[in-house]
Amino acid sequence: MTETTSPPAARLSPPPSYRWAVLVVISLAMFGNYYVYDCISPLADVLKAQLGYSDANIGLLQAIYSVPNIVMVLIGGLIVDRVGTRKATLAFGVICLAGAGVTAASGSLATMAAGRLIFGLGAESLIVAVTTAIAKWFKGKELSFAFGLNLTIARLGSFAALNSPSWAGAAFGNWRLPLVISVAFATFCVTGAVFYWVLEARAERRYELASARPTDKVVLSDIFRFGWSFWCIVALCITFYSGIFPFQTFAVKFFMEAHGVSREMGGFLSSMLTLFAMVGTPLFGLMVDKVGRRSLFMMLGSLLLIPVYLLMGYTDVSLYVPMAMMGIAFSLVPAVMWPSVAYVVEEQKLGTAYGAMTLIQNVGLAGFNFLIGWANDYARASAENPGGYHLGMWIFSCLGFFGLLFAWLLRRNEMGPHAHGLETIKT
Repeated sequence: MTETTSPPAARLSPPPSYRWAVLVVISLAMFGNYYVYDCISPLADVLKAQLGYSDANIGLLQAIYSVPNIVMVLIGGLIVDRVGTRKATLAFGVICLAGAGVTAASGSLATMAAGRLIFGLGAESLIVAVTTAIAKWFKGKELSFAFGLNLTIARLGSFAALNSPSWAGAAFGNWRLPLVISVAFATFCVTGAVFYWVLEARAERRYELASARPTDKVVLSDIFRFGWSFWCIVALCITFYSGIFPFQTFAVKFFMEAHGVSREMGGFLSSMLTLFAMVGTPLFGLMVDKVGRRSLFMMLGSLLLIPVYLLMGYTDVSLYVPMAMMGIAFSLVPAVMWPSVAYVVEEQKLGTAYGAMTLIQNVGLAGFNFLIGWANDYARASAENPGGYHLGMWIFSCLGFFGLLFAWLLRRNEMGPHAHGLETIKT
């Protein structure tokens, strides 16, 4: 009589509560990341007054964050695909914390710029790792909604940073103290990564995970095999974010000098983008999961962005109006754009795809932070010459137009025979 053995019982997928717990802890790393990135904007006039920084210097502090990512973020995406999301997330979180510490160490422009460069080396690659992890855990489920909630938690960091003159006003008597506060927030980049490591390692022992193992081989040339829809999304990404984040670099200073508001009010106006996105991004994500029409919604969001800068530069309309319009666009486009990549690129190459997308995005962020800083100095933008900001406003409006163009090209492709289901896939 022969002995027979039963095959091992199939393991269940993680329950929804476990997936949402993973989303929350990994989003904590993004929360710290976003705070450190946005801590410079409300500090701009203090750096100018106490350290003698020009607008070009302040633009440099934001632009140099993006410079290494023109190369590093693609390498980061390859690393994510090769070693897995949890190892990559922890490594990049540690680099973010180190960069924040160096930035606060000295008032020297060279030292502060070096700190922002180190922070940038980790920050964008951390975003790639987190984005890839969410796509892995939620693809085919509530993907756009999950991305929206992730961005909501992350943008709480931006909201806290931009409103720091209100809740930490005493710290702004000296340039260093707000940066020390940013170091404290940067610790979340590490703690969030550690919690994620624990949850995913535990899940691998107990549950069946899709693509839990990193890939054995990553081929750089795969980038050139990504289709037309992917590159349309990338082009929209660079134009859309180049119209948002470089504007925020100078927004508080612009509001103070061109519209006569206080630093606290300027910080709040800038943070309206974050406030709208915190509420709107998950709601738009949920809507898109239900109705599809992703490229159409990207067109609508891009269209909203075109007039807002000229309204602020040339009219006396309440600043709440253009900032609300920008806030809706900033909620809608990212809620649709980032998860759309998971539908047009195969899952094993998502880290590489997000890395390539973020690389090109950072070309735009670096270039336009430099360009707007130069444009403000060239036109002598100041409280005495608020018209000097008009050149920058026209640059931003042109970016909105090109964003609309690329979203339209994406929609045209997704309505044809080579569509990936962006217009039709529903949850």
